[in-house]
Amino acid sequence: MYIVFMVFFMDTVTVSPKFQIVLPKMIRRELEIKAGEKMAVVEKGGIIQLIPVGKIREARGIAKGISTRELRDESERFGR
Repeated sequence: MYIVFMVFFMDTVTVSPKFQIVLPKMIRRELEIKAGEKMAVVEKGGIIQLIPVGKIREARGIAKGISTRELRDESERFGR
């Protein structure tokens, strides 16, 4: 029997008058995010996700075997 512990970090950020946020230091350190790195911003169902954008070569094979069925609603895919 295996016990898996998942640790989630949640913090609050403030949006500046210029609509900027500062990522908490703990998250920057954990994900090794450096100043000037690009982030993809994704919104779905009222939730905003920031995804570090890496080099194409680093991502090669990362999605092997992953189903894309649930990534978007059918209406989004077919313009209904």
